Amino acid sequence: MMSPRTKVVAVVGLTAALVAPTAAVAGSTWSPFPPRGGETVSVLPAGQDNPSIANGVAIGPAAAIYKTSGLGPSRLNTGASGELGYIDTEVFPGGQLPPGVTITEAQGINALRRIGENLEAAGLSYEDVITMRVFLQNPAGEAKMDFAGWNRAYRQFFANTSVSTGEVIPVPLGTAAPAAPMVVNPARPSRFALEIENLPVDGWLVEVEVDAAYPVKKK
Repeated sequence: MMSPRTKVVAVVGLTAALVAPTAAVAGSTWSPFPPRGGETVSVLPAGQDNPSIANGVAIGPAAAIYKTSGLGPSRLNTGASGELGYIDTEVFPGGQLPPGVTITEAQGINALRRIGENLEAAGLSYEDVITMRVFLQNPAGEAKMDFAGWNRAYRQFFANTSVSTGEVIPVPLGTAAPAAPMVVNPARPSRFALEIENLPVDGWLVEVEVDAAYPVKKK
């Protein structure tokens, strides 16, 4: 269940809209900027029911923000070396990847699960993430980073509900038919992704860091 919060999402258009967990306020005379104390406002692209990221995030005064360090995948596939060693064997038993699942996709899932653990230890969840920075390295033998594989991993944990209805949107894993995401989460953080020549740990293809805002408790 969603925790109480005053975090809001503004959809840019001819009429600004404020969407909150318990109520919706809309009207051309109402503006969410600047955010009120403790609030964060994520601005989504207009006219999209399933955008992957926000255009940006405004952070109100006194908002409590938690910033993670850069986290990559944990070496959980101990029977393999190099890039394959960073497949999460709880998700992919024996380190065997289903058809179409790329090593970047698998490492992205691993890294985002570690992000979830980090957030939980700080009293937060994926829903509280407001910004994300992603660093990708090209897999061995490939000329460039696997952005499509990373995006499939990302959608397993973020931006997988309809903006208009809140219904869950199925997500593909590799080339499989879309299915229920690993974590249902409406949050669409602002995000950038960069291709890096060498990540700090040999075998890493993905490193992620996020900022999360603590929900404002209802009085």
